[in-house]
Amino acid sequence: MSPSRALADLAAARNTYGVPGARDRLDLLRILERAELRAAQQIIQLHELLCFLHAYPDDEAVFEQVSQMLNGFSRRPDVQLNRRRLVNTGIAGTDIVYPFGFSTARWLAARCGDRLSVEWNDVAHPDEVEGRLQLFSLWAERPVFDEPPLGGRAWLDRLRGNQTDASFIINRSAALPVRGMANDHLYDELGLTLRVTAGPNAPDRTRARVPGRRLVTQPAPLRLARPDIVAELMKPPKRIRRIGRRQAHTLLDLAREAMVTRARDLYTFTAANLEDACLVDCGDGLEFFCIGVEPEQRLLLDAVYGILTIRNGVPIGYALFSALWRSSEVAYNVFESFRGGESAWVYGRLLATIRAMFGADTFTIDPYQLGHHNDEGLESGAWWFYYKLGFRPWDPAIARLARSEARKVAARKGYRTGPGTLRKLVSANLFLQTGPPRADVLGAIPTGAIGLAVTDCLTRRFGSDRERATADLAAEAAARLGADGWRRWPAGEKLFWERWAPLVALIPGLDGWSEIERRGLADVIRAKGGRRESDFVARFDAHPRLGEAIAALAATAASAARR
Repeated sequence: MSPSRALADLAAARNTYGVPGARDRLDLLRILERAELRAAQQIIQLHELLCFLHAYPDDEAVFEQVSQMLNGFSRRPDVQLNRRRLVNTGIAGTDIVYPFGFSTARWLAARCGDRLSVEWNDVAHPDEVEGRLQLFSLWAERPVFDEPPLGGRAWLDRLRGNQTDASFIINRSAALPVRGMANDHLYDELGLTLRVTAGPNAPDRTRARVPGRRLVTQPAPLRLARPDIVAELMKPPKRIRRIGRRQAHTLLDLAREAMVTRARDLYTFTAANLEDACLVDCGDGLEFFCIGVEPEQRLLLDAVYGILTIRNGVPIGYALFSALWRSSEVAYNVFESFRGGESAWVYGRLLATIRAMFGADTFTIDPYQLGHHNDEGLESGAWWFYYKLGFRPWDPAIARLARSEARKVAARKGYRTGPGTLRKLVSANLFLQTGPPRADVLGAIPTGAIGLAVTDCLTRRFGSDRERATADLAAEAAARLGADGWRRWPAGEKLFWERWAPLVALIPGLDGWSEIERRGLADVIRAKGGRRESDFVARFDAHPRLGEAIAALAATAASAARR
């Protein structure tokens, strides 16, 4: 059998289990192990099929054969011959080129700094980098004020010693007397695109698997049918287990590797909080690694968590979700190798996990995830995926258009929604509600308008002096909520006391709350900056008046902004 025929047969049987059977699949794999593929696209196709079978092996023999092929994939002659054509595929033995953010850049420098370099042809403003060298050097290295001893990259090459240019810039950026988000912005201003050259310790997705995981085989057919999503999310996962820093660190490395090798960054993985991590067991080899965000980078209101989806120890996708008001906004992504498989069923398990963790009875999809100003989402058919699962728009005009399109799809075989109509459909949130109808949910409450109300309050009372505003409002909030000792709290709790103080000043009717309710608000704010943001969500949603007051403030601010 020719390699092309073997590859085509393996692809045709990807989602078929039991027919032709593991024995036939094993024969095809052995043919392809010895074969040399000529086209880069064929190499990519074989790699994606191997990744899929790594997560969904028929039996132990198939798993061992696939593992052997993946472990040796970088040594294949056809991979080495096509290395340049395989850049940014994440395949072992190939390079990755991407403008990674500072947190990911630091992770890469620590892991494989000798494999990192700057793509200078892609640097839009090299003078920015040259100017930053002044801050990277010692005073004695530039005795003439504001005049570097060498021009351009020549000085960088002298300064960096035995480090690569990228590692030097990343490490010196980290050493600047600036911390947190300010340091992230300073690095991002340089506009660097980095190349991760293939080699020892360089990340790849070919061999990505959680070490030591028990093998889960797939003797039965895949769950390809669209599930009853409401029934599915009512089934809780088998187990939700808090994990320690060491295990969280291992899984976070796997998550970051999964993103880097697909030329992506994800905020919850780059700003991850190892103290706020759990592992969710959904059975049948499906797990979710869930991790929160460190206090400095948390949002003002809703809590945000990142998810790495794992099947049989292999990363198959990721998700980002926020939670508050017993509701959740969810962004869901399946890695390309695994699309067209159990995506809908896995999504149902994800919603069930969020419901179990946060008591959410309403879920929403942001327009961007559906394809609003996002061509990838538009072309993927995301809107129809969620609509067919039961999500619906609440915007009246969009709801009418959606019903009209659904009738056309049902009545006319082969009908496809036109791009103009689709762009209108994706312009509004979709919602799935499993409890009694209510509008006080994420996606419906205009929380963004609160920022403008805070700005108006600050400028009216303090002009441009934000430092005085922070100090005065924090003191006022302490007096109103009975939190005189807030300055002695842990750093994260103090940070959010200051961040929430302007909001406290605007909460309608606060002085009419009982002492228990006001002290409860203080506890909510402390939890926002505490060890686990899930504690904040639980306290916020349990507060008898807070959620209603913040929703009312948002509605008033949005109404004022429209006038």
